Amino acid sequence: MTVNDYDGFGAAYSAENDVNLLNAHYERPAMLDLLQHVGGRRVLDAGCGSGPLAAALRDRGAVVTGFDSSPVMVDLARERLGEDADVQVADLSAPLPFPDGGFDDVTASLVLHYLRDWTAPLAELRRVLRPGGRLVLSVNHPSLYKMLHPETDYFALAQWSDEYDFAGQHAVLTYWHRPLHAMTDAFSAAGFQLARISEPPWSPDTPAELLPPQFEGRTSFLSFVFFVLVAT
Repeated sequence: MTVNDYDGFGAAYSAENDVNLLNAHYERPAMLDLLQHVGGRRVLDAGCGSGPLAAALRDRGAVVTGFDSSPVMVDLARERLGEDADVQVADLSAPLPFPDGGFDDVTASLVLHYLRDWTAPLAELRRVLRPGGRLVLSVNHPSLYKMLHPETDYFALAQWSDEYDFAGQHAVLTYWHRPLHAMTDAFSAAGFQLARISEPPWSPDTPAELLPPQFEGRTSFLSFVFFVLVAT
C-alpha cells in the first residue's frame, strides 16, 4: 500500500476529519484559538487538505489562500470553499508560487511531520510572511513516538508509520519524528521567534460519545503540540 496517499483516500479522510475527535474537536479548535482575531488578515493555509481550517478562517473574516500537494484534496477544498477560492496545488518541499512578504499569517496544520528536512520548507514559509507575521503550526507531539515505540531513541531523527481507518478505508501514514529541541532549533535557524508553545485540551463542546472511556475525568490527552512563531 502507498503511504501518505491522500489522492487515494482523500475523500474518506476529509469525511473523517470533519467530525472526529482529533481533528474536528481538538486540533482545529486549538489552531483557531491560537490564531485569535484574523479579520482582514491575509492567511496562507499551507497543506490545506480539503479546506476545513481555511473555511473556518474565512468565516472569521480572513482573506485565505490555500495549497496542498494532493490534487484530490485541492479539488475537495474547492468544493467546500467555492470554485473561485484561491486554492492550488503546490508542494511545501519546493519553492512556493507566492510573493515575498505576501501574508500576515501562515498556518501549517499537521503538515511538517511528514517532512524529513524542515530547512527549505521553513525558509519558504518565512519568505512569504511579512516581518512580524505569524506561523501557527501543529505537529505530532515528539513524546508520542517514544510512547508508541519505547525501544527507540527519542533524540534521533526517525521515520515511523501508523495505520488508520478513515470512514471505513484503510490508510497508512508515515511521519518523521524529531525531538522538541530539534524543532525549536529549526524555527530559530529559519528566522522565527517562538512566541508560544501549547498542549491544549480538547474542545469543551466535544460530543461525549467521541471520548474514549479512559478519558473520563480528564480534559486533555497527548497527541499534538502547537507553536506560534513570529517572523523576525
